[in-house]
Amino acid sequence: MKKITEINIGDKAEIKHIITEEDIKRFVELTGDDNKLHVDKEFASKTVFKKPVAHGMLGASFISTVIGTKIPGDGALWFAQNLEFLLPVRAGDEINVIVEVIKKNERDNVIELRTDIYNQHRQKVTAGIAKVKILEQEAEESLTNEKRFKKIALVIGGTGGIGRATCIRLAKDGFDVIVHYNQNEDSARQIKDEIEKIGRKSMTVKADIVDNLQVKEMIEKILRKFDTVTVLVNCSTIKIPNIKFASLEWNDIQRHIDINIKGSFNLIKYILPVMEKGKYGKIINVTTQYIETPNSELLHYITAKSGLAGFSKALAVELAPKGIRVNMVSPGMTNTGLIADIPEKVKLLTEARTPLKRLARPEDVANAISFLASEKSDFLTGETIRVNGGQVMI
Repeated sequence: MKKITEINIGDKAEIKHIITEEDIKRFVELTGDDNKLHVDKEFASKTVFKKPVAHGMLGASFISTVIGTKIPGDGALWFAQNLEFLLPVRAGDEINVIVEVIKKNERDNVIELRTDIYNQHRQKVTAGIAKVKILEQEAEESLTNEKRFKKIALVIGGTGGIGRATCIRLAKDGFDVIVHYNQNEDSARQIKDEIEKIGRKSMTVKADIVDNLQVKEMIEKILRKFDTVTVLVNCSTIKIPNIKFASLEWNDIQRHIDINIKGSFNLIKYILPVMEKGKYGKIINVTTQYIETPNSELLHYITAKSGLAGFSKALAVELAPKGIRVNMVSPGMTNTGLIADIPEKVKLLTEARTPLKRLARPEDVANAISFLASEKSDFLTGETIRVNGGQVMI
């Protein structure tokens, strides 16, 4: 929660949202406003607008999002607003809601905000002024050991095979779990329901971790529900096609570097201040056995994962004095959807070469992550736990 003394005239915040037909449908269901101008294409075609337009208050409702989550955020009492709707907004338009502090009254804890909405063509579609009172808590909660060591885990790539198993394992270990996804919202919600049936709190969050702004907004959203994060598990990945070097393009390598290195950088940039405040945290990255036993035609994947290993070790040294541990889990071939396109013969040969005579299961990897997330691993940092059935022994 921000205090009025921490807010300055000229401070800005914004969010972007693409208006969809589903948004309009849900707004109609919620409010009952089924004016044909909004929902009937034939009716709208006979008006000056020619196409259905979104409800003005649908777009304006996102002003509430910015006020309630960014400026001033928690404790905002939005008590006055005037609006002028300048241009129509339709399904498919991207709105950019910009809020700027233009006045503040410290005696009454009130700020005045300019609330403008633009479309993707940078045309102003809505203009307005808001007044917001900032409510303060009676007493600032101090950081206690109990708060510092809360068991709250953020699992990136939580809907993948290893990610899902990790979410469930950590919930059984007593963690509240934030399930991250980029595309598979239905799966994320199902995992959230499973976690809640175990008796732990959960939420889902969506973000492309390569996008710095999306990561920033994701962490802000998490901290509004959970006041800290003590464990970050990065299971994110993308498809891993076999590509001969002669056919390899730099972009094939870049995509893997982006998801592994840039994505990790973005996540840690915004998680680190949270863990530093608590003087405790666990960061767990998932690498691969292929770093140590390379296969041909995987140069793009192995290069990025090797970089992630170096990234993790360098970070482990820097963050150790702050009470934050950075470790890795390195699975062998694991029976998830990611290997669905690998020929069965290759899988059988891998099993035959494995001393334990089977492929890793997602639960095997999740169990190693569980150990690193626990206080049992507090004296480990910069370490790699190999989950490969004995294929690599060091």
